[in-house]
Amino acid sequence: MDAGTSKHSGMKAGEFENLNSSPDEIGVGWDEPPPYELHSSGALLTSSCTLQDDGILNIDLASACPDELEQSIPLYSTEVTESSVEPSGRCPPLNIVIQVVGSRGDVQPFIALGTALQRYGHRVRLATHDVFAEFVRKSGLEFYPIGGNPEDLMSYMVRNPGLLPSLDSLKGGDISRKRRMIQEMLRGCWRSCFLPDPVSQEPFVANAIIANPPSFAHVHCGQALGIPVHMMFTMPWTATREFPHPLTNVKARDIKQSQANYISYGMVNMMTWQGLGDVINKWRTEDLALESIDASMGPDLVDWLKLPVTYCWSPALVPKPQDWGSNIDICGFFMRDEPVYTPPEDLARFLCSGPVPLYIGFGSIVLEDAKKMTEVILQACRMAGVRVIISRGWSKLGGADSSTDNVFYLGDCPHEWLFKQVSAVVHHGGAGTTACGLYNARPTVIVPFFGDQPFWGNVVASNGAGPVPIPHKSLSSQSLADAIRFCLMPQTQQSARVVADQMRREHGVDMAVQSFHRHVNTSNMTCDVLPERAADWICRLPNSKSDMKLSHAALKTLVADRQMKLAKAIPYRPKEYTTDVERWDPLTAGASATLGVLTDFTSALGGTFINPFKEVRKARLEGRNGGSASLAATSAVGKGFTSMATSVSKGTLVGFPLAIAEGLRNTPRLYGEEVKNHGKIKDWKSGGAFAAKNFGTGFYEGITDIVTKPVVGAKKEGTLGFVKGLGKGSMNMVAKPGSAMFGLFAYPAQGIYKSLKSFGKDNIQNQIRTEKLASFQREKS
Repeated sequence: MDAGTSKHSGMKAGEFENLNSSPDEIGVGWDEPPPYELHSSGALLTSSCTLQDDGILNIDLASACPDELEQSIPLYSTEVTESSVEPSGRCPPLNIVIQVVGSRGDVQPFIALGTALQRYGHRVRLATHDVFAEFVRKSGLEFYPIGGNPEDLMSYMVRNPGLLPSLDSLKGGDISRKRRMIQEMLRGCWRSCFLPDPVSQEPFVANAIIANPPSFAHVHCGQALGIPVHMMFTMPWTATREFPHPLTNVKARDIKQSQANYISYGMVNMMTWQGLGDVINKWRTEDLALESIDASMGPDLVDWLKLPVTYCWSPALVPKPQDWGSNIDICGFFMRDEPVYTPPEDLARFLCSGPVPLYIGFGSIVLEDAKKMTEVILQACRMAGVRVIISRGWSKLGGADSSTDNVFYLGDCPHEWLFKQVSAVVHHGGAGTTACGLYNARPTVIVPFFGDQPFWGNVVASNGAGPVPIPHKSLSSQSLADAIRFCLMPQTQQSARVVADQMRREHGVDMAVQSFHRHVNTSNMTCDVLPERAADWICRLPNSKSDMKLSHAALKTLVADRQMKLAKAIPYRPKEYTTDVERWDPLTAGASATLGVLTDFTSALGGTFINPFKEVRKARLEGRNGGSASLAATSAVGKGFTSMATSVSKGTLVGFPLAIAEGLRNTPRLYGEEVKNHGKIKDWKSGGAFAAKNFGTGFYEGITDIVTKPVVGAKKEGTLGFVKGLGKGSMNMVAKPGSAMFGLFAYPAQGIYKSLKSFGKDNIQNQIRTEKLASFQREKS
């Protein structure tokens, strides 16, 4: 099997049912549905999330203290961040991997982006589902298969149009299939970052990652490789007060709608993490040799790390919300260059044989009843008195029916050409199809099925370029005929032309390339010797006191001139990510650590009882004898007890003491003071050094603050300042020495734990080094 080729590629819906768990999958409940519920009650916020039978997530929010709630919702910082600084020079050509999960409509905009990045000089690899290999390679981009079956994904989403699965899907095994598919795609995305091209075997190690959020692997791959990650997406994924998350219905009681809008994003992230957090953490620890992401951080990791985000829609349609920070850009739709296309004779003949037809198609949507949908469409077109081009799509609309004088059944055809030939368009509301229709000034009817499609339907309607969206379950011949008539009205056509004029003044793909360069920190990516090249290595020359960033070419020259040894060069990591939990005070820190230990222990305890039965069932399915099944079951019990012991010992020796030490150390932040940074704990040495520094400063400042804080306060604010300073000094006299004492044990223990965990990480880094060396060897002297 070629590197990166999925053993499950091309699977049809339902085939995941037959996959058996490998031994390393014990501990993940593939078949058990996640809890998918979230309820809280309190004066500040009372929230409830309920799952409807059709999978829609309803969020009900209320507050007895709306003013306090408003203060607790953070505003996105508008200050200039590291990632928003204008680049100091031209960005060198980079190896960029674009990771995309979704349908053809999700992939196509990123082909346009990849082509633009190529024109700039970057080497671009698009990593997506195997079925799109030819589509991507024909566009001139490199392709890497990540597995996953988009047809199965689309079928799942049609049956479960909201964020969460319907009750029927829970019973039918959809959860197991989807979670296994996610794991397959996570592994595929990781391989896409550093394995050679599956066809040419050309070495490739990414310098940067661009990804859409549903790929899920993005930031984790970036952390493992130490490279920048840039999110790009076609729908809002960042919290704002201006509109709710597109995948929710939000009801606000006794609070402002703007507050409810903002909170809806966090709740969606939490619910998503409930469903996939264990799969992602298993992959992180086993494939990437990274620590698990804490449940308090996992849902909002992209926001917490302030990753740059570029949204690819027209700012004329949806302007940038005022509470989005400088790390977020809106640059316009990604429109690819119109492909050269010559229509077949029968299509050209149909277009010339009568009035301008209407277009209707649902692309990669997998319909439950394609025959019924075809009947609805034909009847509606007869009622509206229009000719129609029906795209068969993945659902094969029209079945074996043949075209007539008024109906033409169409196979694959580029929308850029086709939409110029029709009077209006009716489709599912994917961002790419919506953009293409509006760009060509075509009034649009959107029949949404799931995801961001209702959002785009409402955007089209709010701009007068089409009627309000018609959910596919509500679609009838009458409602569709009325919508078609609305599109053919002069005022609707005029509104569509106005939108098109605005969009044609935008250059979305070019603006996205600029956004990427602006946020990537060019100075950090360039070689110190050859600034026109990207830095791939870091090393220190003999008799030098500082490290140098070197490209393959610069390193090759230095090694050839015997100014340094190749063995001294290590892969360069231009971007580091901190995913350790921040502890703000000892009370919540201790409670969080205790909850974490209990959660890990309970999970291990459940596995001790459940996994042996799974092993016996697996052995029977594989036809193994009773002795083999007993041995596997006994091994599963042993692993369960080991996991329980590990969770308790880790919590007792590392987690709880560290939480208390960090909580006490960070207590001064609660009243606006800076906390000294003693460096990053990477191993037992840095852990010991951190403990020593924290011990010295903790006791010294704890004793002196009781005197210095009141004096400084009195100088600034008089008597009131003296009282405040006395309070701060008294608090510090407890917190800082307390952190010093707990830290003497906690920080070295954390360092030892990280040293033990680093053995697997060394294997990962050695693998990356091997792939970098392959590129180095191919570099021309």
